[in-house]
Parts: sequence; structure tokens; C-alpha cells
Amino acid sequence: MALPLPLPEAVALLAAFLLLLLLLICVIAHVTAIKMPALHRYEEEKFFINSEGRKESVPSIHDPPTKELSVVVPSYNEEDRLPLMMDEAMDFLEKRQKKYPSFTYEVIVVDDGSKDQTTKVAMKYCKKYGSDKVRVLSLVKNRGKGGAVRMGVFISRGKTILMADADGATKFADIEKVEEGLKNLQPWPNQMAISCGSRAHLEKDSIAKRSYFRTLLMYGFHFLVWFLCVKEIRDTQCGFKLFTREAALRTFSTLHVERWAFDVELLYIAQHLRIPIAEVAVNWTEIEGSKLVPFWSWLQMGRDLLFIRLRYMTGAWQLETRKCN
Repeated sequence: MALPLPLPEAVALLAAFLLLLLLLICVIAHVTAIKMPALHRYEEEKFFINSEGRKESVPSIHDPPTKELSVVVPSYNEEDRLPLMMDEAMDFLEKRQKKYPSFTYEVIVVDDGSKDQTTKVAMKYCKKYGSDKVRVLSLVKNRGKGGAVRMGVFISRGKTILMADADGATKFADIEKVEEGLKNLQPWPNQMAISCGSRAHLEKDSIAKRSYFRTLLMYGFHFLVWFLCVKEIRDTQCGFKLFTREAALRTFSTLHVERWAFDVELLYIAQHLRIPIAEVAVNWTEIEGSKLVPFWSWLQMGRDLLFIRLRYMTGAWQLETRKCN
């Protein structure tokens, strides 16, 4: 009968096993990494349909800005939730423009390969307000939320660029709060700064409404974000972020992750580029119809977080920028 290993030897054996496992994960992360995802546009994505039904070529973020603000709204199967968000946003923006005639803006709805009538719903606003104010970019296939936001950012004309979710969970008027956060970061080094809406102040209330399992998943995700990637921002996942034009160009041109964990990589890149980041409390309401499947989505994001850290650490990914063709 085999005798049990002495405790010191058992601990050493376990440590060696964990080290080998970590090395194996590092090798897998490095080997499976795509150096820089191709930023290819299909021909259909090189133009948008204006309010008169004609094709117009999309502009480029590399061009000089011609608007004060661009709002990018990634949308996937959002025919039901998009109208509420658009009504609120357009009402706010139109009132601001009426009050300050020099203020100019655009809203870019990016239909991320939806299977419903998202594009048709968005085009109603284009026809109502004109294609100089509302533009609809329809992607040929689903790229993921991060990919959709990037495609919208790359055709933006604004001096500042706001990323806003299509569900309208964040009150659009809170743009004034993130604008103030951005302003407070001045002077901006190399004209780069980011202001993030945050729900961290609502955490206690949300815990009271969640199951223990979902609360455990939330804390586990927050710990992984803090431990592996972003230490200074408490809420990386709020879909309400304001960028200076240069900050948007630098971060989105370097982005690799195109799905749910893209926010984390975006802020990881920003921190490594020493772009100043503000975190600002915003009003937020949970809206039914979320595309996240709690367990599997969190599991996928946990894997992405680990791979983000390992791929940059091993040199599989670099902080380099590229253009969208």
C-alpha cells in the first residue's frame, strides 16, 4: 500500500503542477493569438444610405473633425429597445443645439448584423432629422459589440466621441457628467483623455436584487479585472464612455477583443498609453432584453481577461495602431 506524500513534498508537487498549467495556458494564449485583427470593410460598409435613399461614402476618423460630438450606438437586434434611447438622445441633443446654435452633433447607429428590423427603425430617425445628424451603418455580418463600436468610431466626425448603449439604460442627460469629467482632466496629453460613466455607486442596491450566484459571478469578474488588467476603474463595463478624438483613434486602432470584454482591453490600452481616465457616477436602470447569458457570458469574459493579460505579457499582442481599409 502506497504511503501518502509528506506535506512539503505534496505542496511542492502541487506548485510544480500549477506552474506547468500556467505555462501551458501562456503557450496556448500566445499561439492562438491573432497578431492584429484585420480591420477590413466590406464594400457595403463603405457607405451609408442618406435620408433621400442615396449612397454616401463614409468619412474617416483620420480626417479633421467637423462636429462637436459624435454618438456611436452599437445595435444588435434592438428594434424594440432602440426607439426609447433614440427619442431621449435626440430630444436632449436638439434642445442643446437650440440653446447653443454653434453646437453640432451626429448620432451613428451601427447595426451589427441584426436579424430583425433594427436598420429600418434607425432609418426612421435618419429621415426625420436628416442624414447629417443621424447616420445608419449596417454591417454585413455580426462583429460583436466591440467591433461594432469600432466601426462607428472610425467613421465619426466629432471632436469628442460618446459610446452609448442602444437600450438606454444610462440616462442620456448624464452626458453632461461625463463631459465635465473629461473637462476636469485638462490639459490633455497629446489631446487624449477618456471619461467613463460608472455604476459602482449602485453596487449595493444591485446586490440586493441579484441571486447569490450572480453576485458571486459579479465579484469574481471584478476581481479578475482588477487583478489582471485595470486597477483604477471600478466599473469597466458601463456602456457610456466619452473619448477625445485622438484617444478614440489610438485605443480603437489597437483593440483586439471585439466582444463583451472589449471595454477592459480598451482601458488596459489607455492605461499603458498613459491616457488620463475619469470615472463618473451616472444614473442607470436595468432594461429587459439583455443579450448577456449570465454564466456563459461571464465565463467567456473571464477567459478573455486572462488572455488579454497573457497575450500582452508574452508579446503576442503589441500596442500598435492600424487603419481600417
